Amino acid sequence: MKMLQNLHWKPPSDWLTLKTIEMHTAGEPLRIIVNGLPEIKGGTILEKRRYFMENLDFIRTGTMWEPRGHADMYGAVITEPVTADGNIGVFFMHNEGYSTMCGHAIIALTKLVLETGIIKKSGKEPELLIDGPAGRVVGKGFVKSGIIDKVAFLNVPSFVLMENKEIFVEDLGIIRFDIAYGGAFYALVEADRLKLSLHTEEASSLISAGRKIKSAIIKDFHIDHPFETDLGFLYGTIFTGKSNKPGIHSRNVCIFADGELDRSPTGSGISARAALHYHKGDLMPGESITIESIIGTTMDVKIQAVTKYGPYQAIIPEVSGVAYFTGSSIFTFDPDDPLNQGFLIH
Repeated sequence: MKMLQNLHWKPPSDWLTLKTIEMHTAGEPLRIIVNGLPEIKGGTILEKRRYFMENLDFIRTGTMWEPRGHADMYGAVITEPVTADGNIGVFFMHNEGYSTMCGHAIIALTKLVLETGIIKKSGKEPELLIDGPAGRVVGKGFVKSGIIDKVAFLNVPSFVLMENKEIFVEDLGIIRFDIAYGGAFYALVEADRLKLSLHTEEASSLISAGRKIKSAIIKDFHIDHPFETDLGFLYGTIFTGKSNKPGIHSRNVCIFADGELDRSPTGSGISARAALHYHKGDLMPGESITIESIIGTTMDVKIQAVTKYGPYQAIIPEVSGVAYFTGSSIFTFDPDDPLNQGFLIH
């Protein structure tokens, strides 16, 4: 419209203004803050995350929650690397707080950084050395016609913490579960035992059950990471079930944070699953399986290596998937806005 040519609004210089790139991996959103952040202090990623949590958490709530976000928004903050050979650092945020690892975000970030030339890498399979809260992750982009067509990443060591445990959960009865780590700790539950369907029409029931199971386990079981106290907590509940599609191993629905339902198969979650399958003898080194999400999108996970991680027999998973750009945004924070720091309605 011709009248819009007269629009010349700019935020006042004293407003916080953030620029973001918007992406998704297998349907799960990712809002990446790329400009406008204050200095984030800390010598490690966990220290930077803690500094952000204690001093800048209003940015998380302001960009993840309404009116700029929504209950299922997910975000990433890019930082300087904290290792001598690292290319970038990153930590992750959501409606409840901060996560320790995020596979869908790593896939999207790898595409963003390599495809846009934030860090220039040559070759058909360039690698990105990423410093994350849970440790070093290596992203690899597969170049096709000048774009990153697919991304695979080597995750942190993944292992089984507990297996074949049972707990009583109100309204659900006795629940059998395993707990495995893929950069974050997950309770793994077979959906059929609860007569739950892993489809979108059951989303509300899955969220309710996932929250109840997570809460009950937190009350009765202690979750310890072998090296970092900040990583020692139960992040989510993953319901597993069968797929009706040929070539698909199974379906995966993760309920994490404050009742967020992952639209993707969950990169760290299928890493935890691969560790459990290896532990049970169902998946061997070099073997790969394809896991689908609640909306039918997929990721692959392969056991690249076997290693020791503290007292645990662990695997190094390779997770692969596809990410897409959905846009970019400029968000402003009016200091007089009473809803500046966001609000949340489930």
